[in-house]
Amino acid sequence: MNNSEGKFSIKFHGVRGSYPTPDYNFLKYGGNTACIEINVNNHLIILDAGTGIIKLGQNLIKNYISDSLHRDINATILLTHTHLDHIQGLPFFQPLHLKSSNINIIGSSDYNTGIDEILSQLIFEKSFPLDLADVAANLNFGDINDSYALIFSPDSYVPQLQKIETDEDAIPVDDEVVVSCLKSQSHPKNGVMIYKVAYKDKSIVYATDKESFVGGDKRLAMFARNTDLLIHDAQYTTDEYINSCISKQGYGHSTFDMALEAFSQSHAKALAFFHLDPNYNDEMLLEIENHYNNICSSSFIAKEGQEIVLL
Repeated sequence: MNNSEGKFSIKFHGVRGSYPTPDYNFLKYGGNTACIEINVNNHLIILDAGTGIIKLGQNLIKNYISDSLHRDINATILLTHTHLDHIQGLPFFQPLHLKSSNINIIGSSDYNTGIDEILSQLIFEKSFPLDLADVAANLNFGDINDSYALIFSPDSYVPQLQKIETDEDAIPVDDEVVVSCLKSQSHPKNGVMIYKVAYKDKSIVYATDKESFVGGDKRLAMFARNTDLLIHDAQYTTDEYINSCISKQGYGHSTFDMALEAFSQSHAKALAFFHLDPNYNDEMLLEIENHYNNICSSSFIAKEGQEIVLL
């Protein structure tokens, strides 16, 4: 059903952190929580399953209905972690409830519990009318760590897990799409996965829900080296982050300045500020965006519905 052969595009469906903000003062940038759609060489890769995935699912179902061939919906959902704002839209992702859908759900888990069991316990068994086992779609679950990459070949919607021995193992060959990852421990309680999606000579890096360090995050800078688009957590202004009354230090999120530092150190080509604080309305975000545009013309605050085309 995906019609993106030879193409590489990114679309934001949810850019908020913590919880959704259904308010008219938040319409310009959007109020849904984290979800990004990537269409790359006939593969649909979805980064996180916050409330933004609901609208994405509705769009996919509309396309499925209007498609005279009714081609299957094939998708891979990559979860950075299982905090509620990154999974709360998953039960309402309509393709999950279509028998012909084929959905891979991949994320980091601990050594004792798989990602399927974690999702079943958190958002299906006790808080949704269906158990995960009752979902109609064909589901394929996978656990990943930063010693491995996912290799998407043109003839299969199921990625192959490949161990990374050298940096060259994470470089796409021919028509492959390669997803590599980096585990950051800077987000409580169990850290967060940072993902890189690469195709041909283009790539994006998705680094949400991470807090930076004094002098920047050197591991991230190397991982995101020369990427075309760095999508980076920017939940707080610096003033709020260091506020003496209610400091946000240790919350596991970065400031706009931290994101800009990561962008500079990684030599990325563009920077999207992401995971916006739910208290920051359109007026405030527009003021922040104008300020950082004057500092770095290659930066912008991600907006719902915004699409970036790399190929």
